[in-house]
Amino acid sequence: MNATTHRAPTWGADPYADALRSGRGPLFLRRADGWLLPLEVERWCGGTDAADRSALRRCKGGVLDIGCGPGRLVAALAAQGRRALGIDVSEAAVARTAAIGGSALCRSVFDPLPDEGHWGTALLLDGNIGIGGDPRALLLRTAELLAPRGTLIVETTAADVDERVEVQVDGGSGAAGGFFPWARVGTPALLRYAAEAGWAPAESWSVPAPPDQRPDSAERRFVALRRRTRAAVPRSRGPAARADSTSADRANSPAVSSSQRARKSSPGRPVTDV
Repeated sequence: MNATTHRAPTWGADPYADALRSGRGPLFLRRADGWLLPLEVERWCGGTDAADRSALRRCKGGVLDIGCGPGRLVAALAAQGRRALGIDVSEAAVARTAAIGGSALCRSVFDPLPDEGHWGTALLLDGNIGIGGDPRALLLRTAELLAPRGTLIVETTAADVDERVEVQVDGGSGAAGGFFPWARVGTPALLRYAAEAGWAPAESWSVPAPPDQRPDSAERRFVALRRRTRAAVPRSRGPAARADSTSADRANSPAVSSSQRARKSSPGRPVTDV
């Protein structure tokens, strides 16, 4: 991450793991003031929808799904014979990804990862631009992971927001684990952070969402980014542990199918009282 010290994410807390194992909520991110951000567990644990497929059609080369959750995107790519790897900090997420035919590692995006600098596409869908609570730091890190002509596909909130919050995972009957940083950004904010981190917009689009999936929003929104040419991309300032050679060796071993998210928020739903 950047120079700021970030606390370890707590997506491994029981409510999140339990929700992924059952394939259903309720599940929320709870702010310190008690407001709740509903999470779309049923959608994540289902098959790909039209919006997901619109992003997958734009993927080129090997695909890295950052904060893969229960693995629907990784599994869909694998079923097409595509090379894809998911990463998630939740062992339950990685295990479910493996169970449906995907490959995943239980690892943070800020840890050493296989094939850094060679991925053709990286995905930050389902609100995963919020990982770590610092969109600029996350965009800098993804620049290190992708090949020079690689593409980063980001899902943004439907609302024009730019907020950083401290949250806990909540299963509907109380929060579990400590607070961790999270962010929510709309397309205008994403483009500002992207410009600062050496990215240029290549395409933006939206896909209508079924009302039963997202009653708060009529669409899901996406932006494809590519690294600017003829410009040095700033390097992220991650923890010293990321340069540890032993960890790097482990990261470059083949993906295991036993299982980042400081994961997942609903990209378009505002934090609301419940």
